[in-house]
Amino acid sequence: MENLNNILNELGISKVRLAKYLGVSRQMLYNYLALPSLKDWPKEKSTKLMSLLNIKSEEELQDIKIEGSYIIDVEGRLNDGVKDSSDKEVLADLKGFNKKEQDLLTDIINLLKEKLQEDQTKDTYNAYVYLYHYLKSMETSKELKYILAYMSKSMGFTDPMEFVFNQEQQFIFESILFSGLTLYNNGGASKTKLAESHKRFVQDIEHKNEEKLSRTQELNTAKVQALRELGYTEINEVNAKEVLEKIAEIQSRKV
Repeated sequence: MENLNNILNELGISKVRLAKYLGVSRQMLYNYLALPSLKDWPKEKSTKLMSLLNIKSEEELQDIKIEGSYIIDVEGRLNDGVKDSSDKEVLADLKGFNKKEQDLLTDIINLLKEKLQEDQTKDTYNAYVYLYHYLKSMETSKELKYILAYMSKSMGFTDPMEFVFNQEQQFIFESILFSGLTLYNNGGASKTKLAESHKRFVQDIEHKNEEKLSRTQELNTAKVQALRELGYTEINEVNAKEVLEKIAEIQSRKV
């Protein structure tokens, strides 16, 4: 079984994905892999694994050559198998979306789950916290969408001359971003040289946070005043519209 483990590692197949493909838990998969031979596996599971690897017997494991075309073929079969099992878990929550939207959401959810399950260092978790913040802020800046387009293009998923947003702005943004990343990757930038720039970056964020806090405090003050003027003690479903209109009126008095 050591040979099988080596093949799985060379193919880059995670235990999480293989367990999903076989329809077993990760712990059960580890139990299978600890057995001396595929003949000791349940017949259905060993047959499914051999089908994935495109072999007819355990003896053929030693003849497998890990080449590009073979990796692609195995990956395709694995993706189809994992997708079939995972879709059933996810699709029940996606009523109301069209087929393309369902497929996209299913792929994203399954990928997030898989990566989080494999995460041993919590780097993935921390990255996904930032991704969550990114998605929440997506509509606040068109450049956030341009960044996603740039990364999709640079990773080879999208044609570099495809512009699904504002073509001129996206073109300019991608060109600037490429120049900056080229400088970073070629070692043309150092922490010492960029210390002042990063200081301004921090100051800009602190200024925005101060403005946000100031607006929040101002809104809270207006809310308290509105409740007092209307004779209420809190905002509820019954008076919400009236209170919000009063808040808007109070804020307009300062203009």
